[in-house]
Amino acid sequence: MFRNLGNRSLIKKLKSLADKSNFRHTHIKSSNLIQNPLRGFQITAIGDSNLIKLPPLLDFAYGFRGFASSAAAQEIISTEEEDSDEILEVEPTLDMKARILKNNNCSSSSDKRNQTGDVARIGQGKYNALRKRQIQIETEAWENAAKEYQELLTDMCDQKLAPNLPYVKSLFLGWFEPLKNAISAEQDLCKEGKNRGAYAPQFDQLPADMMTIITMHKLMGLLMTGGGEGGARVVQAATHIGEAVEHEARIHRFMEKSKRKTTLNESPADDSEGVNSEQQMQKLRKKVNVLVKKNKLQQVRHIVKQQDDLGSWGQDAQVKVGCRLIQLLMETAYIQPPVDQLEDCPPDIRPAFVHTLKTVETPRGSRRYGIIECDPLVRKGLEKSAMHMVIPYMPMLLPPVNWTGYNRGGYLFLPSYIMRTHGAKQQRDVVKRTPKKQLESVFEALNTLGSTKWRVNRKVLGVVDRIWASGGRIADLVDRDDLPLPEEPDTYDETEIKKWKWKVKTIKKENRERHSQRCDIELKLAVARKMKDEDGFYYPHNLDFRGRAYPMHPYLNHLGSDLCRGVLEFAEGRPLGDSGLKWLKIHLANVFGGGVDKLSYDGRVAFTEQHLDDIFDSSDRPLEGKRWWLNAEDPFQCLATCMNLTEALRSSSPETIISHMPIHQDGSCNGLQHYAALGRDKLGAAAVNLVEGEKPADVYSGIASRVIEIMRRDAEGDPETDQNAKHARLLVDQVDRKLVKQTVMTSVYGVTYIGARDQIKRRLKERCAIEDEAALFAAACYAAKTTLTALGEMFEAARSIMSWLGDCAKVTAMKNHPVQWTTPLGLPVVQPYRKLGRHLIKTSLQVLTLQRETDKVMVKRQRTAFPPNFVHSLDGSHMMMTAIACKEAGLSFAGVHDSFWTHACDVDQMNMILREKFVELYEAPILENLLESFQKSFPDLEFPPLPERGDFDLKEVLKSPYFFN
Repeated sequence: MFRNLGNRSLIKKLKSLADKSNFRHTHIKSSNLIQNPLRGFQITAIGDSNLIKLPPLLDFAYGFRGFASSAAAQEIISTEEEDSDEILEVEPTLDMKARILKNNNCSSSSDKRNQTGDVARIGQGKYNALRKRQIQIETEAWENAAKEYQELLTDMCDQKLAPNLPYVKSLFLGWFEPLKNAISAEQDLCKEGKNRGAYAPQFDQLPADMMTIITMHKLMGLLMTGGGEGGARVVQAATHIGEAVEHEARIHRFMEKSKRKTTLNESPADDSEGVNSEQQMQKLRKKVNVLVKKNKLQQVRHIVKQQDDLGSWGQDAQVKVGCRLIQLLMETAYIQPPVDQLEDCPPDIRPAFVHTLKTVETPRGSRRYGIIECDPLVRKGLEKSAMHMVIPYMPMLLPPVNWTGYNRGGYLFLPSYIMRTHGAKQQRDVVKRTPKKQLESVFEALNTLGSTKWRVNRKVLGVVDRIWASGGRIADLVDRDDLPLPEEPDTYDETEIKKWKWKVKTIKKENRERHSQRCDIELKLAVARKMKDEDGFYYPHNLDFRGRAYPMHPYLNHLGSDLCRGVLEFAEGRPLGDSGLKWLKIHLANVFGGGVDKLSYDGRVAFTEQHLDDIFDSSDRPLEGKRWWLNAEDPFQCLATCMNLTEALRSSSPETIISHMPIHQDGSCNGLQHYAALGRDKLGAAAVNLVEGEKPADVYSGIASRVIEIMRRDAEGDPETDQNAKHARLLVDQVDRKLVKQTVMTSVYGVTYIGARDQIKRRLKERCAIEDEAALFAAACYAAKTTLTALGEMFEAARSIMSWLGDCAKVTAMKNHPVQWTTPLGLPVVQPYRKLGRHLIKTSLQVLTLQRETDKVMVKRQRTAFPPNFVHSLDGSHMMMTAIACKEAGLSFAGVHDSFWTHACDVDQMNMILREKFVELYEAPILENLLESFQKSFPDLEFPPLPERGDFDLKEVLKSPYFFN
C-alpha cells in the first residue's frame, strides 16, 4: 500500500511511531511488541482450552512473559517447584514467571535423569548449546520479529521509500497506525464518558497499540484457517479477540499497579499517603518475586487475587469488545492492487474486510450467521505468508520435559497440558485430582513418544519444493491456481442462467477449498524448511479426553498427510540387516497401495523386486524420469522408500546400509479388532486378522461380497412390484470394497442409517452411476440398509457390545450424569457432552446468538458417543502399552492410534511386542470392570447385564502375521 500510494504524511506518522512508540508490555521493552506482519499467527491451539483462548499474537508471549531475555529464562528454568493448582485457572494476572515455573517441573528427579541421559548421548557442550537455542526459540521469537519490524519502519523513514516487502506484509504496515488511532480515539471518548456503547467499560483497559496488534493478528489467523467457508464467523472472531484483550488487560493492569508512579512534580510531603501505597506496592512486587524464586506459588496466587479488583468480563462483554474492534478494523483497513495490476485507470482502493450474512439450511430450518470476509487479494496473499510467521509450538531441539503432572511437562516455557479438555472443566478437574502414582504409565508412554528423535528428509523435501514451485497439481498437492469462473451466458433462458449460477457456486467452493489446502501446505513446508538443517528434533505429546496421544506441534508431524510422512524420518539410523531389507520391500508395496498392500508378504516382496528399474529411476530422476512413484497411493512415502531401497540394493552389502526410514504397521480395521477381542467373537476375529491366515483378510471386500449376495437374491424378485428388486438390479454391478469401505470403517463409531446412506450416495455420485437424483437417493437408501445388514451378520458380537455400551450411557445420562470411566492405564475419562443454552446479544456489528454449556447432559449424544469413545480409549491404551515395552526393548518407536513405526531392522520385534500387549490388554476383564465402576458410582441405578460373548482364544493373535501389517 505504501509502495503504491507513496503517502508522505503517512511516512511521517510512521517515523514518529518508530521513534516514539510506547508498547507497554510486562517486563518486555516497548519495541518488542511491534510485530513483524504475519509473524503473529498461531493458527492451531494446543493443549487446554485456556490456551485456545489466547490471541495468536500473545499465545507465544504468554509462554515467556516476565523474561527480558533468554538469559533470565535460563536462570528461572532451573528453579524447583512444588505442587499447586493450575495458575491459568486463577486468571492470567499472575506474574508469568510463576506460570512458567508452574508449567515446567524442569528440576524434578525424573527430568534430571532424563537430562543426564541426553548429556551422555550428545555431550555436555552440545547439549548446553541446544538448550540455549531451545530457550531462545520459546522466548525470543517475538522479540526477533519485533526487531525486524522496527528496522523496516526505520529504513522506510530514512530512505523515504517503502521496502520491497511481500504484499500482505506491506498491508500490515499500512493498517497498523490507522487502526491504532481509531482505537485510541474511541478510548478517549470512553474516558470522557461520551461513549455509551455497551463495550465502553472494558474498552480502555489496554493500550491502543496492544489492542491493534491483537485484532489484526487474531482475525488474520482465523481467516487463514477458515476452511472452505471463505471467512471467519463473527461470533468466533469476536469471542477470540475479546478473550485475548481481556487476558492481556489483566496482565497489564497487575503490572501497572506494581510500578512506581512518581512524577517529576510529585512531592512526598504533599502526598505521603500515595507514596506509602506506592512503597507498599513495590514491597509487594519484591515479595512476589521472592515467592516465585522459592516456588511458593499458592502464596503468589493469593496475592495476585487480592490485588485484582476487576471481575471477569464475561462472554457478553468479550464479544462486544471484539465486535467493536473488528468494526474499527473494517473502517480503517484498505487495500490497493500492486502496481503491476494497474493499467491507465484511477487507483482501486477498497476495504480489506467486509461483513456479510450467510444462510445455511439445518434439520431444524434455516439459520443466518455473520462472517468477516477478506478481499480476494488479501486471501491470495495469505497463502504465501507462512514463511513470514512465527510458529510458537515448533518441534523441540532437545527431548521434551518429562510429564509429571497435569501442567508439568512438554515444552520448557510454553504452556503445556497433558490433556486437551477444550473447556470441559469436569474432565480437567478429574485429571488434576488423580494421584500421580495412578498416572505413571501414562506419563511414561508420553515421555517415550516425545523422546523419539526425527529429522527432515532433505532429498524428498527438495522434490516437494520443486513440485510446489512449479504449481503443484501432482503427488496429491493442490493446484496453486484457482479455477477460472465461467462467463455469464448471453441469454434470457432461465434454465441456462440457473446452470451457470450453479456452476459458479461450485467453482467458488472448490477455489475456497484449494485456498485452505494451499495454506495448510505452506505451513507444513515452512516448518520443514526451518528444521531441515537440524541434526534432529522431538515432538512433545499430550492426550485428548479419551486418552489418545497426539504431537503438540500441529503442522509437520507423523500424524499428518503423506507429505508430512514422506518428509520425516528417524534421526537415528540403524543397519538394515536381513529382516530390515525384507521389511523395506514390504513397506514400499504398502505405500504403493492399489491392492498390492492386500497381497501376502511374499507377494509384496515380489512386487517390489519386479519393479526395481522403476524404483531406481524414481530415486535417480524423480521428476525427469518415468515418475513411477507418482502412481502410488502415498507418493512421497513411496519416493522416500525408493531412495532408501536404491541406496541399499546398489551397495555391495545391502544389510549393512544405515536406514532412517520409519516402517509402519497398521491395524486391520482396528476398531473392529477391538470389538472382536472384547466379545471373543470368532467370526469377527477371522474377518479382521486376529487369527492366522496365508494372506490378509480384507474385511471391506468381505462385506462387499455379502452385500452382493443379498442383492443378487433380491434381484430375483419382480421390479414392477418389488422396489428392492428394482434397486438391486441397478446396483449389483456397482458394489465393491470402495463403495462400502467408509460405512464399514465408521460402523465402530456408531454410524447411523442416514450417515451410511449419505456416504454411499457420495460414492455412487462420484461414479455417475445414476443420473436421476431421486433414483440415486432411493438406490443409496437400499444400499445403506443392505450394507448395515451385512455388517450386523458378520459382526453380531460387536453390535451387541455397542448396544450394551450405549444402553449403559443412557442410564447414567437419564439421571443427568455424564459417562465416566477409567482406561486400562489409569486415566480417568469424562464425556463432555452437555446441552447448550442460547441467548441473544446486541453488538455494534450485529445481533449475535451465544451458546453456553449448561448443567444438563445431552442424553442422545452421551449414548451414541460412548461406544466409539470407549473403544478409542482402548486403542490409545494399546498404543501406549506398546510404546513403553518398545522403549524397554531399546527400540525407536512412534505411534498414532492404530499405526506404529520403528526401524526396518526392528519391525519383527515390534510386531511381537504389539501382539503381546494386545493380548495382555484383553486378558483383563474390561467390560466386567466397566460395569462394576458404573454400579459403584451409581448404586441406585440399574444397568443392563453384560452381553454374551464367544470363545475366541486371544492367544491366536500371537500367531497372526497380518494382525498389524
